[in-house]
Amino acid sequence: MLEHTRTSQHTHVHTLVPVSVSCYRCVSADGIMGLVMGTFSMQSKQVNYHSDKLDDDLELSIVCHRPEGLEQLEAQTNFNKKELQVLYRGFKNECPSGVVNEETFKQIYSQFFPHGDASTYAHYLFNAFDSSHNGSIKFEDFVTALSILLRGTTTEKLEWTFNLYDINRDGYINKEEMMDIVKAIYDMMGRFTYPALKTDTPKQHVDAFFQKMDKNRDGVVTLDEFIVSCTEDENIMRSLQLFENVI
Repeated sequence: MLEHTRTSQHTHVHTLVPVSVSCYRCVSADGIMGLVMGTFSMQSKQVNYHSDKLDDDLELSIVCHRPEGLEQLEAQTNFNKKELQVLYRGFKNECPSGVVNEETFKQIYSQFFPHGDASTYAHYLFNAFDSSHNGSIKFEDFVTALSILLRGTTTEKLEWTFNLYDINRDGYINKEEMMDIVKAIYDMMGRFTYPALKTDTPKQHVDAFFQKMDKNRDGVVTLDEFIVSCTEDENIMRSLQLFENVI
């Protein structure tokens, strides 16, 4: 969950960056998977790793959208075939059609934040997962993003986070975008936000973010500025490494 907000600018920035990568620091595989993509992973512990390959191929063929073969996905991601089988069965359990639209994504994601309104943050997260920008998330989109978040390099994780914050996809993060993200996080956390949200709290977060990240003070944060600032912060670096071996 969001860390207790302290008075230091360092802590404000430390809270903002890991929140989209480590998803509030849940420490189990189901926790990280669930918070990133709703309940898609909830069946993972029940999967028989020794299932016959023919059964897997048949399962892949019965949905409306048939994902790429396991071998191809294994080559494109940091997951092995058994892990992809686990992920696929959880995905198919929630989405028999093989695709997820934004409304379904919001409904699933909101289950993890019953005391707040997660719809806006889920909208931004959905857009980050929807790599083809066609209004739906396929299994390939899901595992590609998850591979980055869990097992990507530091640069890959930070690039993914930057793209999440770059709402209008112009290659920069401006203060309006960052304000939208911060407000969405507070709305999602609802009454569990600590300390209680004050009128100027989101602005304080955004100001601290830009004080740290906007190196040349031009009012926007570039990808290079974002990566440099994050890699200089030991707390952010530790947050990015928390879930490298959760699956």
